[in-house]
Order: sequence, then structure tokens, then C-alpha cells
Amino acid sequence: MRPKAFVSWSSGKDSAFALHEARRLGLVEVAGLLTTVNEVHHRVAMHGTRESLLDRQIAATGLPCLKIPLPSPCPNDVYEARMAAACANIAAQGVRHVVFGDLFLEDIRAYREARLKEAGMEGIFPLWKRDTRALAHEMIACGLIAHLVCVDPRRIDRRFAGRRFDANLLAELPATVDPCGENGEFHTAVSAGPMFAAPIPVEPGEVVERDGFIFADVVPVSR
Repeated sequence: MRPKAFVSWSSGKDSAFALHEARRLGLVEVAGLLTTVNEVHHRVAMHGTRESLLDRQIAATGLPCLKIPLPSPCPNDVYEARMAAACANIAAQGVRHVVFGDLFLEDIRAYREARLKEAGMEGIFPLWKRDTRALAHEMIACGLIAHLVCVDPRRIDRRFAGRRFDANLLAELPATVDPCGENGEFHTAVSAGPMFAAPIPVEPGEVVERDGFIFADVVPVSR
């Protein structure tokens, strides 16, 4: 019997593709999503994805979602306490695994595994150590549509904010930038792909600079 798992959902391409791969490869029985939301601004932490788009994503996966509200700013001890409470919640549902979209950052994986171990749980990393250029093209080829919603201007030109994550964008990225943005160069919001029952219509919103990052809003629309 496949273990039950929740997917750590950031609203971006890596977590979305990790969900797709976990299902495609039959690694787990996906029981739900786990995400963090800034309780002041009602946006996904770090990515800045508005909660209205997050809710459309959740509905498109057909899965329940456990939202973890975080204050702004969020001290690390508060983050860890709320994550521990969330893990206890899903463990009470008979779930002992969490799927992550991490690619190659060893320290991030070690941190996640240590926190999960404290909760009696384990992590699953279906995208781990894949070549990120090949992976980026695989995401695009499968029909995944995402836009860059957060850009670090110290690592990548701010003109990339709001751009669609596609072959043209990959061709323009400097050699110093990871094709999947795994070093924090950029974050994305997904609006279509094989992990969704149907595409989510979106339109571009405003672009702002905040806390040293460039955020490009992606707005869900009804049509």
C-alpha cells in the first residue's frame, strides 16, 4: 500500500511539478496540500501569490489544503511552532510523509528532514538532483504554465518579473542563473498544468518593489 502524503505547496512550479510526479510515479497517495499564508497580506509566503489565486489552484488540484497562517514579519520560532502544529494535525489523519519540490540545496533538505523527524514523519523529494535545465524544459513540455512573481534583482534583472516561464525566458537567462531559480533568483506562480483539472485564467497585475525584491502580481480572472 502506498503511503499517504501531503504536498508542501508554495504555489510555484516546483511544488506543482512535484505533485504531478508523485502521482505519476505512484510514490504516494496524495491526501492534501500544506501551504503557508501571510495572515496580514493574504498572500503565499515569499512568492507573494495572492490568496485568491492560491484558492483557485487548490480547487484545480481537487485536494484539501491545510493553510498555515504566519505573521508578518515571522520570527523563526513562530514559524517552527506553527509548522509543528500542522504536522501534528496531518499526522493525526494517519499521514506520515510530506512531498517537497526541492531540487538540490542540501541544507534546505536537511532542515526539512530534521523538523519532520521531530514530528515522526518523513520527506519525499521526487525532483531531487535532477538536471535543472532538463527539468525546466520538461515542465514546460508537459503543459505547465507559470509566471515569475518574485525576482531577486541582485541575482537577475528585474525585467524578468512577470514574465512567463517558457523556452524564450530560459534562453535569455544568464549562465549564472539556475534555470529553475533554485538559488533564490526567482519564484513563480502556476496557472495550468497536468496537476490541475483545468487551467486557471490569469492576467498580469502591478509590479512593485518591496523588501529588496520585485513582485509581479498574477491575478485570477473569471471567464
